[in-house]
Amino acid sequence: MLSVVTCLDDDASERLVHEIGAADHDIVARVDSAHALIEAVRGGAIDGIIVSATRRHLTLDVLAEADEVGVRIVAVAGDDAERRYALSLGLFEVVDVSAPWSDIEALLRGGIAVPLGAPAQRGAGTVIAVWGPAGAPGRTTIAIQLAAELAFRGRTVALVDADTYGGAVAPSLGMLDESPSFAAACRLAARDSLTLAELERVASRYVSSRSEFWILSGIGRASRWPELGADRVTNVLSTCRQWVDYVVVDTGFNLEADEEIASDMFAPRRNAATLAALRQADHVVAVGAADPIGLSRFLRAHVDLLEQIETAQVSVVINRLRASSVGSNAQHQVRQTLRRFGGLDDAVFVPLDVPGVDAAVLSGKTIHDAAPRSPVRAAIAQLVDADILPPSAQGTSRREARRAARQAQKTGPLQTLRARRLG
Repeated sequence: MLSVVTCLDDDASERLVHEIGAADHDIVARVDSAHALIEAVRGGAIDGIIVSATRRHLTLDVLAEADEVGVRIVAVAGDDAERRYALSLGLFEVVDVSAPWSDIEALLRGGIAVPLGAPAQRGAGTVIAVWGPAGAPGRTTIAIQLAAELAFRGRTVALVDADTYGGAVAPSLGMLDESPSFAAACRLAARDSLTLAELERVASRYVSSRSEFWILSGIGRASRWPELGADRVTNVLSTCRQWVDYVVVDTGFNLEADEEIASDMFAPRRNAATLAALRQADHVVAVGAADPIGLSRFLRAHVDLLEQIETAQVSVVINRLRASSVGSNAQHQVRQTLRRFGGLDDAVFVPLDVPGVDAAVLSGKTIHDAAPRSPVRAAIAQLVDADILPPSAQGTSRREARRAARQAQKTGPLQTLRARRLG
């Protein structure tokens, strides 16, 4: 027997209440507003919530309270607008107003996956975290192209948008009406209900003649970052390992650990999703912009990156390379700067290609599809073939890399690079 709370409008209430009673389940409370629903959830132990998909009945606060107590929610939608509203909040358990109780009951019972507090089990899949410092160096562009190139080579791929400052993967691929499916997966993980079938249900699919991959889209509003907690992200990525060959994660830029609230172990942390993804990663792709300010930011933040990650496999990608920002022989100039001030060799250089990138964004496609001859595509293909698909050789130890990065902070790469330009 299930104990449920209902928060329904008149169109659904009487019929469902009758069917729930006839199925021998218990209705703990019948309420008619989001505020009353929150109070009812706090008031006692329940197994599920059935709510109309309207702004009066269903809010982010309702979802947060349900997550807090570990209760599944099923929304009842009267039309397409209500269904889209529920999806926009990241709730994928949505049925039509005429759906029978048996359909709702199946969703309420759900599936069981890895418990939230259990250690993450590494499956066969590889997690690749794409990170870059503040200043929009092109993390999302690189992450999308990595997913496309891996899929083009016959691998199964999931592209995850874990940026808590505002997801950009879905808009970049023309999915402007997509709901935040990564937040939905995190919610399922919090309720111990995330399975491979659930991942495929909430995820979107990018399909073209050249490549296909799954997408777990990011939050559209930065205020929703508390939904992407560290434990939730860890468990979602752990489940994704069992789902696909490669999980490409577009992370946020900020690596701060919110030390001002570190004394409160249970306080939410804005950067927890980024840090959790980086620590789960088998391979980190660190993206910097090829201009004096971008390189300075990258080299300083690279020190912090090395302190956070657990893998020694780090590929450096320098994006938007052009002579107009660093002088003639741009690749040589930037390579020398990276070697001198960061101890970094073997960076992958991605040329600036405004027409190619713009064509991709305008059409809602990958660069692979919109501009297959773009030098951006060629550079990312080189990265995939050289650093990601083959077994990686042992490189510099993390300790040695950190020592070189700290030493680089004692000098000023920005001034030196500018001096080279003038010289």
